[in-house]
Amino acid sequence: MTTLITSAIFLVVALILFMVIFTFIPVGLWISALAAGVNVGIFTLIGMRLRRVAPVRIVSPMIKAHKAGLGLTVTQLEAHYLDGGNVDRVVNALIAAERAAIPLQFERAAAIDLAGRDVLQAVQMSVNPKVIETPVVSAVAANGIELRVKARVTVRANIDRLVGGAGEETIIARVGEGIVTSIGSSASHKAVLENPDMVSQTVLNKGLDAGTAFEILSIDIADVDVGKNIGAELQTDQAEADKRIAQAKAEERRAMAVAREQEMRASVEEMRAKVVEAEAEVPKAMAAALREGNLGVMDYYNMKNIMADTQMRDNIATQTKGDDCLPTKK
Repeated sequence: MTTLITSAIFLVVALILFMVIFTFIPVGLWISALAAGVNVGIFTLIGMRLRRVAPVRIVSPMIKAHKAGLGLTVTQLEAHYLDGGNVDRVVNALIAAERAAIPLQFERAAAIDLAGRDVLQAVQMSVNPKVIETPVVSAVAANGIELRVKARVTVRANIDRLVGGAGEETIIARVGEGIVTSIGSSASHKAVLENPDMVSQTVLNKGLDAGTAFEILSIDIADVDVGKNIGAELQTDQAEADKRIAQAKAEERRAMAVAREQEMRASVEEMRAKVVEAEAEVPKAMAAALREGNLGVMDYYNMKNIMADTQMRDNIATQTKGDDCLPTKK
């Protein structure tokens, strides 16, 4: 009975030890690599475990690379994995580039992947160009008519400029700027409507793909719509502004004229007050002159006669001017 229990315990311990070994040592993966012709030692797989590298992330891409004839090594793939790269995507990109006859080295593909770009998508875009549709671009021709243009840009990925090259947003911005410049230099919007290829060719000849990760193959004008008459609106706004300025200046001149008129009226009233005050002093002066004997009675009457004669002449002159203004009867 004791022997049976001991044998059972030994069998359980052996089974647990066997499971731990097969869990830590990927024997199945090692067998798969040997069957595919990839020389990966069992101690190499154990070393991956110790370096906290998932062996399946290295061995599976290694098998694909070996079958594709790429000639990669386990060290290269493991180093790229430890750098934080996507080993499987890099190997797939190298296989796609090999099939498409695109020269692409592992170091270049790994650098593109570590730069944050999808190297597989870049290779696919090199084989199958991508069409980028720009948003509606508003531009104004020289005659003041607005045109709303939408363009389609066909681009192909440039593998050599993927690292450090600008993205799609730069392409869209440059194409939009080129469209605005080209339409703005056109004498009339009718010329653009009649020949939209003029705009696309002008924009294409500007070399807008410089410094980007793409190569522009073609720029096609997809849609052109006539918008507002911006020139007329600007002229209307300018005329309204000029009108308001003229009204403000006229109001200022009117206010100044009113102020001057009020000032003149005040001056006249002041002068009248002084005249009345002076006239009030005349009788006093005459009375004093009569008392002192400086003025005789006859002199006083002569002065009154002169004043009456002068008033009569003024009345006759005023009446004569009024009669001259009346129409003459025939």
